[in-house]
Amino acid sequence: MDLLQIFVLAVLQGLTEFLPVSSSAHLILVPIITGWQDQGLAFDVAVHVGTLSAVVIYFRTTLKRLIADYFQSIQQRKVVGDSNLAWAVLFGTIPVGLAGLLLGDVIEAHLRSPTVIATTTIIFGLLLGWADWYGKQQRAEQTLKWQDVLIIGIAQAVALIPGTSRSGITMTAGLILGLTREAAARFSFLLSIPVIILAGGLKAIELIQSSLEVDWSALLLGMALSAISAYLCISIFMKLLEKIGMWPFVIYRLLLGAVLIFFII
Repeated sequence: MDLLQIFVLAVLQGLTEFLPVSSSAHLILVPIITGWQDQGLAFDVAVHVGTLSAVVIYFRTTLKRLIADYFQSIQQRKVVGDSNLAWAVLFGTIPVGLAGLLLGDVIEAHLRSPTVIATTTIIFGLLLGWADWYGKQQRAEQTLKWQDVLIIGIAQAVALIPGTSRSGITMTAGLILGLTREAAARFSFLLSIPVIILAGGLKAIELIQSSLEVDWSALLLGMALSAISAYLCISIFMKLLEKIGMWPFVIYRLLLGAVLIFFII
């Protein structure tokens, strides 16, 4: 991999992991536009580690509180502080974990076509716009009940379909349930942590079993770039979200879907 490919792919991973746009649509477009070969499993693991480190660092204070409250709630057998939110993150990860184990091979074999990705990019973009327009936006993430978490968790499982966008559909579900934009985004980002750990862990296991040669300089650079771009993305997104809303991303998704339809399919 040359420096340009490392830079583009790492930054793209950092941005699309957390913005409500489709990462799979971008990853289809990039090799078509550039003619680059697949970046390889090792690089995928590296950029996953980078994005994970970014979200953990950004939410480090919140995570410390959630972990402490979680273990105290187990010890005291009652709700402690924000322990309910910690349980919500764990509970909300179960649907995507089960769906990945049961349907991962089917999705990989049959749903990674440009037609599917273009369709889901547009449909779930419109749904995001509708949720942003009509959602009551009155609730904080601490008010989520187990039924709400189940709905958001199932939505996250649907994001296994390429073109859906994990962050996009979880924010959409949160907005539909009445969360404010910031609350929907915060819960989506917190929910991403165990998902990225699971996805990165599976890729790491595949990498260990494959015995591939590793270009450590490329991996470390990719990890650093994805971490920096992801951290900046989260920070800027959270600061601007209440001002700009979701519609800039809705419009972008519609344009991206149109590009896929007219130039690739």
